[in-house]
Amino acid sequence: MEAISSAGNKSGNPGRWVALGLLAAIDLTLLYGVTIMYANGETAFALLVLLIITTGTWVFISHKGYSYRYVYPALLGVSVFIVFPLLYTVNVAFTNYSSSNLLPLERVKAIHRAQTYKTPGESYSFKVWQQGENYQLLFISNRDTDKHLLSTPFGELTEPTEVTARLSSALPDGKELAFRDTIKIRHILKLITIVLPDGGSLSMASLREFGPQARIYDEGPNDTLIDSRNGGILTPDMTTGYYVDNSGEQIGPGFTVFNGWNNFIRVIADPGIQGPFLQIFTWTLTFSALSVLFTLIIGLLMACLVQWEPLGGNGVYRLLLILPYAVPAFISILIFRGLFNQNFGEINMLLNMLFGIQPEWFSNGFLAKTMVLIVNTWLGYPYMMILCIGLLKSIPDDLYEASAIDGATPIQNLFKITLPLIIKPLIPLLIASFAFNFNNLVLIALLTDGAPNIIGATTPAGATDLLVSYTFRIAFGQYGQDYGLASAIASFIFLMVGVIAWINLKATRRFTG
Repeated sequence: MEAISSAGNKSGNPGRWVALGLLAAIDLTLLYGVTIMYANGETAFALLVLLIITTGTWVFISHKGYSYRYVYPALLGVSVFIVFPLLYTVNVAFTNYSSSNLLPLERVKAIHRAQTYKTPGESYSFKVWQQGENYQLLFISNRDTDKHLLSTPFGELTEPTEVTARLSSALPDGKELAFRDTIKIRHILKLITIVLPDGGSLSMASLREFGPQARIYDEGPNDTLIDSRNGGILTPDMTTGYYVDNSGEQIGPGFTVFNGWNNFIRVIADPGIQGPFLQIFTWTLTFSALSVLFTLIIGLLMACLVQWEPLGGNGVYRLLLILPYAVPAFISILIFRGLFNQNFGEINMLLNMLFGIQPEWFSNGFLAKTMVLIVNTWLGYPYMMILCIGLLKSIPDDLYEASAIDGATPIQNLFKITLPLIIKPLIPLLIASFAFNFNNLVLIALLTDGAPNIIGATTPAGATDLLVSYTFRIAFGQYGQDYGLASAIASFIFLMVGVIAWINLKATRRFTG
């Protein structure tokens, strides 16, 4: 218990008990949240919060956990924002979770059970009277205006309930609700089944009428549903995640089921996914490497230029060259999208006037990739220039003076002095730039949206898609959301990025060692 307070505190120190009380209040609040999440079926989140509670309490109370107090917030952040999302993504990858199979089986069964059909009989218009916290319904026959039915009082409902009705000529006690107030309690009215004096029943058919209706499906054994009209049986198919009828036809909506390695097998074996995936993976590596190379070359040249003493107005040039970095990226990307427009863009207008050509920047795969590299180089070179300016200032001028005496050229100075002295501190930054470009979703989403599309792909895939944009389009694109497949691809991406990071670290140690 001493770990909760400083070493000099005594057991009677009020500060210690205040800290314990605060910790207890936090734990009780979180435990209440765990109970709510578990009751709502969010078992994974409930277990995560429970784990946080137990480990956090142990760290801040136990003497053995005292040394972990200062790293616990960092470990907690890694667990909540990295480890848990990763595990959740991998878990989704083993399911058929998608826009077509979004709900659990129990919810889909409830949706089917709620379906009704109109049966022969009379419909009644109705009015609602409120008596304190209770309500009564007055039913008016559409055939015989002198025939009225009055329901027994009922209150707030949370599950389907039967309410009896009797013939009556008197109005209910209380206040008649206006139509707008009736609309507010429609969620209660939908749960009511009115039992008539003759044994028939009514249920809410619209906001103005109750009518004779019956449920289409009755519940059978093993989650089956029996059609009350013809005796047909709907059986849950735990492979596809749909109810199927006697003829094998799937009845939507679908439900989520675990489908094992199916999503991973689709990525590896389905030609419509495997081919585009490998093509996009190759382009992602190429794009990331070329972006780092081009931005480094231009940034280093610009840094050398603005550092050249005979050049007047260095500060002005430095400011102008850094401007692309100061402008928000999404603005620059959208401007370039307009400039590269195939029909009305200024770039094609200029090329047409000079050379009589109008390149199809968004339709041709090679030109689209070239355009993406041009735009990304423009956006990225100021960052490299800033880095190189700082590194160039750390190189002693004596080296360049000595090389000038020996008659070295500027090119020799670049490759014999400048690059060897700045490359070691620059390598970690180049690796970080590579990782950023590897996941540069904003550039692709705003500039090309992956276009042009890859022919033969069974999922949304484009020639300029990066792995991150490809996964994003599968999960949240307008052509359907297949979260299970997207999670499987994201798992592959995680493994690939992990291997690339390991290779980069090994290469960095060897190069800088």
